[in-house]
Amino acid sequence: MTKQADVENLVRTTQAEFGDAIDILVNVVGGLVARKSLAEMDMEFFESIMRLNVTSTFLTSKFVTPHMGEGSAIVNLSSLAGRDGGGPGAAAYATSKGAVMTFTRALAKEFGPQKIRANCVCPGMIATTFHDTFTKDAVRANVAAGTPLRREGQAHEVADLVAYLASDESSFITGASVDINGGLSFS
Repeated sequence: MTKQADVENLVRTTQAEFGDAIDILVNVVGGLVARKSLAEMDMEFFESIMRLNVTSTFLTSKFVTPHMGEGSAIVNLSSLAGRDGGGPGAAAYATSKGAVMTFTRALAKEFGPQKIRANCVCPGMIATTFHDTFTKDAVRANVAAGTPLRREGQAHEVADLVAYLASDESSFITGASVDINGGLSFS
């Protein structure tokens, strides 16, 4: 989703399979890739994180929105890291996720008059392969212990929030970045 031709192909394939109108776009492509301090980071690494997390969101939004009508919804995936700067070695990731939140607000303003909503989901510690790969068990245990609900979130809880924001049940919510972190951080 970081190359325009691939995104355009996805849109064509989707329309061929399901029809011309696209009602919901969920921008979930993204990742940390690796933890690197500023000193360890080179320009290639930084740009790759921005392409993965920001460019993918930009491209899919750019090429899907012309096919969206009144009542459609965009849901972007950001992160608690976009609000608090992330953990050690996550500066590029956190920066990119902060950009996704800002881009979401811009989409809400641009497409609101067309009755297309754009919102963002900002997960905290969710029990997924992301944290299996990038977060040490001791850190996960500490974060869970410091969360008012005393646990990690589950992927289905994030999916439920995405489904809500994509549904007509949230028809008066746009431009929001909704935290889902068990109370670890409030915005």
